[in-house]
Amino acid sequence: MRHLGPNWYASVMGTAIVANAGATLPYRLPGQQAACQIVWALSAAALLLLLAARAGHWLHHRDQARAHLLDPAVAPFYGCLAMALLAVGGGTLIVGKDLIGEPAAVAADAVLFTAGTAIGLAMAVVVPYLMVVRHEADAAQATPVWLLPLVAPMVSAALGPLLVPHLPAGQAREALLLACYAMFGISLLATLLMLPLVLARLITAGPLPLPLTPTLFLVLGPLGQSTTAVNQLADVAPQAIGAPYAGALGAFAVVYGVPVLGFALLWLALAAAMLVRAARAGMGFAMTWWALTFPVGTCVTGAAGLARHTGLAAFAWLAAALFAALLTAWLLAAAHTLRGLLTGRLLPRN
Repeated sequence: MRHLGPNWYASVMGTAIVANAGATLPYRLPGQQAACQIVWALSAAALLLLLAARAGHWLHHRDQARAHLLDPAVAPFYGCLAMALLAVGGGTLIVGKDLIGEPAAVAADAVLFTAGTAIGLAMAVVVPYLMVVRHEADAAQATPVWLLPLVAPMVSAALGPLLVPHLPAGQAREALLLACYAMFGISLLATLLMLPLVLARLITAGPLPLPLTPTLFLVLGPLGQSTTAVNQLADVAPQAIGAPYAGALGAFAVVYGVPVLGFALLWLALAAAMLVRAARAGMGFAMTWWALTFPVGTCVTGAAGLARHTGLAAFAWLAAALFAALLTAWLLAAAHTLRGLLTGRLLPRN
């Protein structure tokens, strides 16, 4: 348990997004909903197990837990805790409600959304603060991992709309809607400040070390999740805010989402090329492989949202193609993680 770091929450995020993205695809296959429910249940069980294990980690290995916060390579992964809570909570309403009932699903999502949002906003402040005053980070150390604590509020912005219809009409709905847009802005602007550092490091210092190469896909997270957020918010805007804002927000979903998803595809091509290069150079499995799951999943939900709002079959095809890539990456990461746990390589006893 001493070696159980916050990066393990990425496996919960990566599993939950498979269920959430699969349930929102524009296409339906036999057994698709049941498969998504099974994966959601797996993510919920993994979250509960990991929360218990991490509580034991803080209880019995507090020195190591504090060292993680002071380690510039590990501290950003505390953002994964918030996103794991949010992803599983969103899945509870998207697919879990058919298993546990809608009232229980709403209650569970409300708890997980509140906790995940609070932790995400806190980490968006705490981790950059530590980077400034304690970590002594250098520009040459910049990696996409630095984006993790900044993306969490965007996940709240994307999943908060699921709760809007379950709130009383009027002030409550409008407050949550606008709070989600505020978190959208927090995450987007913070990402726009951090991303140039990451790109500059790649251009001036060359490729990332082989084990860190999959983290290039983390850049897709704020891109795909912001596209998802504006489309999800546009879906519920007519129920929460009056004209002319509801119509304007619907238009904003397309005007913003299309170019951002286009840039996401450009980055996806670059990251995939770097991943192939690393694989040829002998890149082995590491927990960073989970970076190939959640960020790609956000692009699936973003493309599916644009398919709803534009009616273009091209976006539906894109969502299906990206989901196939997501499913492949999840199967690979899950299989290697399970093997690493069984052999003791990922969590050594000493």
